[in-house]
Amino acid sequence: MRTTLALGVAIMLVGGNMGTGAVNSQQPGTRRTELQRHDLSVPGREVLQVRVDLADGVRFPRHRHPGEEVIYVLKGTIEYQVEGQPSRACKAGDVLMIPARAVHTARNVGSGEAAELATYIVEKDKPLVELVK
Repeated sequence: MRTTLALGVAIMLVGGNMGTGAVNSQQPGTRRTELQRHDLSVPGREVLQVRVDLADGVRFPRHRHPGEEVIYVLKGTIEYQVEGQPSRACKAGDVLMIPARAVHTARNVGSGEAAELATYIVEKDKPLVELVK
């Protein structure tokens, strides 16, 4: 019985990160929802679209991705700090391109929840989000 229970828990933990649903590296005050994922015609590359919701005042920590990130702000105002660039506040309807492996942060500087649609063009089989100290 214990083996069956342990196996069931392990399957739920591993399976919970596969397919659509939550993307790894959830942070307090953020919700990352994978909307779609597809292989590209370029070998070893894939495209993902993720909705990222940030609670009022939340800052997502310094991180990077194994490819480019194309952002469309859906609601609120989000300040982006990309290493080597001046910080930029984007409001609903604004777009931003973050180069591959560029260390960056995002912070909700508006009032209320903010959200973005993030499209990632990344190396396949690598973690989507790598936190950086």
